[in-house]
Amino acid sequence: MSDTARWRAEVYVSLRPGVNDPQGLAVRDGLRRLGYDEVEEVRVGRFVQVWLTAPDAETAHRRVAAMCEQLLANPVVEQYRFTIEPAER
Repeated sequence: MSDTARWRAEVYVSLRPGVNDPQGLAVRDGLRRLGYDEVEEVRVGRFVQVWLTAPDAETAHRRVAAMCEQLLANPVVEQYRFTIEPAER
């Protein structure tokens, strides 16, 4: 039996509040042109799924946080959140 488990992380990356979001503005304007006048603001982000092996959820959490800080998000202008769940092999 292996001493590691398989985990799935679902990572959500978005711009920090106050950071200009040109893509969000373009989407908002497009929605308004389509008749969705009630749309006040749009923020566009990314969704990333990562499968990894780790001995426990705490280790998987630490590793995914490091991935976010080093590659998946730009901590200067972006924020991120993620969930970790056991994944089937």
